[in-house]
Amino acid sequence: MEDFGIQYVNLELSENLGRHRTNGFSNSNSLVVRRGAPFNITIKLKGRPFNPQTDSLRIKITLGRLYAMMPVTFSKKHSSSKWNAYIDQSNLNFTKLSIFISSPASASVGCYKFQLYVSTQDGQKCVVVGDFFLLCNPWCSEDAVYIPFEDQREEYVLSDSGLLFMGTPMNLVSRPWSFDLYEPGVLEACLDLFKVSPQHQKNRRKDYLNRSNPVYISRIVSAMINSEDDRGVLKGNWTGDFKQGVSPSKWTGSGDILRQWAQSGYSPVKYGQCWVFAAVMCTVMRVLGIPCRVISNFNSAHDTNANLVIEEYYSETGQKLNRTQDSIWNFHVWVECWMSRRDLGPEMDGWQVLDPTPQERSGGVFCCGPAPVKGIKNQRTDLIYDIPFVYAAVNADVHTIILSSQDQVVGFSKDTEKVGSLICTKAIGYPRLQNITGDYKYIKSPTSTLSSRSSTMSDDSTRRKATASKGVIVFLTLTQSPVAGKPVIFLVKVMNKQKIPKMMKVHLNAQAKEYNHSPSETFWGKHGVIQLAPMEVKVIQEYILPEQYEHVVGDNLINLAVVLEDIATSERMLASEEFNIASPELIIQVADENDIVPNKELTASVTFTNPFSHPVSGLLTVAGAGLIAGKQMFRISSLRPGGRATQSITLNPSMAGVKMLQASLLLSDTIITIRGFKMISVNNI
Repeated sequence: MEDFGIQYVNLELSENLGRHRTNGFSNSNSLVVRRGAPFNITIKLKGRPFNPQTDSLRIKITLGRLYAMMPVTFSKKHSSSKWNAYIDQSNLNFTKLSIFISSPASASVGCYKFQLYVSTQDGQKCVVVGDFFLLCNPWCSEDAVYIPFEDQREEYVLSDSGLLFMGTPMNLVSRPWSFDLYEPGVLEACLDLFKVSPQHQKNRRKDYLNRSNPVYISRIVSAMINSEDDRGVLKGNWTGDFKQGVSPSKWTGSGDILRQWAQSGYSPVKYGQCWVFAAVMCTVMRVLGIPCRVISNFNSAHDTNANLVIEEYYSETGQKLNRTQDSIWNFHVWVECWMSRRDLGPEMDGWQVLDPTPQERSGGVFCCGPAPVKGIKNQRTDLIYDIPFVYAAVNADVHTIILSSQDQVVGFSKDTEKVGSLICTKAIGYPRLQNITGDYKYIKSPTSTLSSRSSTMSDDSTRRKATASKGVIVFLTLTQSPVAGKPVIFLVKVMNKQKIPKMMKVHLNAQAKEYNHSPSETFWGKHGVIQLAPMEVKVIQEYILPEQYEHVVGDNLINLAVVLEDIATSERMLASEEFNIASPELIIQVADENDIVPNKELTASVTFTNPFSHPVSGLLTVAGAGLIAGKQMFRISSLRPGGRATQSITLNPSMAGVKMLQASLLLSDTIITIRGFKMISVNNI
């Protein structure tokens, strides 16, 4: 008779991936499960049936050198704080045993090995079953990352695409991003972050134990996304010279970055900037099962001396000067992760800010967070981690100083509303913005987020608004959101609030700037003199033509300023506005939109209409995780002004769900990229 033993072990991949909401990882052919919930394996025995009187089963789970040994029982009752295993008695078959294995809701995240031990009267046999990946479980109420609503879990854990908001509050840019959670190699690369981290290299046992805690996990990931202190994923570059790698604006998804990092032996990928760092971190956190969303903070302060004041300097003629270490980025992008803060108390549970862009050290390492959003709003600078830094990013005051040619201060104004004027993320279930400014700060005025910047000159105090009887006020307002190929039209409104006439010099100045830099040289300017009668209001309309800005702006922004000088008193005041030029969008259309199912080909088209006053050509790139394999590229030949080009693409969806098809057109001999995206619902068969 054949010896008693194990013929095979079936990991029941399809059943387990479905039960644990990890179906997306089916391409990895690995068992991927979530902690705090049971998964099922089937054991086929040979020789004879299992005899509960004389035979016993034990399972050994191993993570590094940590392990748990558990007997396989017939009782479902067990401690939720320990690993356990039991035989399913509802379908009892002693030649084919169905065993459920359950991990505690606080088990460490990682790639586990497990072995099966069969003991009989004749001795013990061991079978190596294989590996499985264990992730956090936001569906489990005992897990520290539990988030209560299903639509939140769909968006912040399972969704593999999203939007990153950039530009300026008055002219938002929605940049599509593919998080690529389920693309080949991404799951493994996300877990490799821990293996490569300095904490793991220093003390592996301690790292494995700490991986039960989302606070520890998120802090490690925040540090490992950048490469300032370690063999992290991305190398930052804000110089404008990207010849040694890929320009940050050319990345469209996280998968290429994470795979390149892992396949290169963990050499940092060149290059990233804030939105790339944040989007890649969002991928890692979602893969690990921690709810995560990408946040954009418009007019984000980098307060290097921690005095909650950012100083901006202008010349007498309206040119913005680079005179300070402090800076305001037109936008900055970080992530929030959802978790309970058992180290701080339940009042700090919920969304936590984590910023992987290397700006300042935290605990000696370039990382930031987790900083509880509730703590930021209430200025709890006594709590960990990094609340003062994030608080300043959304709350600092702006002091605008006008300097004479001899560096004398000749004008001053203060703005308490510019910084953090809009904080937003992608809405749940829809490709649009959700304004979350009120989560971070107590909003003084509902209209403050989009108000134009004005400056007051007053005999009384330059720090306060002018009274009705004194001073001159200047406003600078764009008549509409600037669009590529059209003039930028703006109004300068000057109000004389005194009962005496005024003669004023007017200086207008426009400079191109990157979102995080001081502006470059002036590319457009205008100077003149106006007369104001007592109490007169005068409105001047000006415009900048496309041919005057197209060659310098591209994907960058414009700093536009007006300085008024009272000829009689030499007092000066300034109003400014920073804005981007909205690019046209690529139009994506899909045939038979309501009849899209996995493994059935369909056709999509991408259309571009040239809005510029000159011919353009370029390279079109189309990508879509779960819709097409890799990227498809097409050359778009010279297109006259107003001309239209359409490119057909064949799609072959690999899995059900809402997927993003995105396209980008890099125009030749320019720094302009045209983008477009379409959300496509792939139905279950």
